[in-house]
Amino acid sequence: MALDSAHLNAGQQHQPEFAAMSPNHKIPLLVDSGQAIFESGAILIHLADKAGRLLPRDGAARSTVLQWLFLQVASVGPMLGQLWWFRHGAVAGPRNEQALERYGREVHRLYGVYEQRLASSAWLAGASYSIADIATWPWLASHHELGLDMAGYPAVSTWLERIAQRPATQRGMAQAKGE
Repeated sequence: MALDSAHLNAGQQHQPEFAAMSPNHKIPLLVDSGQAIFESGAILIHLADKAGRLLPRDGAARSTVLQWLFLQVASVGPMLGQLWWFRHGAVAGPRNEQALERYGREVHRLYGVYEQRLASSAWLAGASYSIADIATWPWLASHHELGLDMAGYPAVSTWLERIAQRPATQRGMAQAKGE
C-alpha cells in the first residue's frame, strides 16, 4: 500500500490495513520482508543495520550516533515543526506571538547545541557521516523557512553545505522535487 498526499488527504492512513502496520496512523512506514517499521528513526536504524553502513554495530560509537539521532527525533523535529507551523501553517486568527517567541527561542537554543558540536566535529556523531546527519540535515536546512539568521551558526552552515554537496543528497532532493 503506497500512500501519497492524495491518499493521506482521503484518510487512507486510518484504514485498518494501514493502522495495523502504523498504529499512529502516520507516515513514513516501511515494509521490508514482511516486517512493518514505522517512525523515521526506527526506519533509519533498520536500514543502517541491514546495510551495515552509517551506524556502527555496537559500542560507544553506536551509542553516540543514536544519541544524536534521538536528539533530532525528540527535539529538533518537534520544535522546528512547531515554529514552522506557527509561522506558516496557522492561518486562522491573529499570529500567536507567544508561540512564535517560545518556539523561536528553543530553535535558536537547538541550533546553538549543533553549532557547538559541529565546531569541534565534522559530523554529528564524530568522524563519520551517519544516520544522525541524515535525519537532522533536512530540519536544520529549513532555517530560511523559519526566518533564522545563520550568521551565528557558521559550523552548522558549513555542515549543511557539505551534506548538500553529497551526490546522494542531490539525487534525493531532485527526486523529492519530482525532477
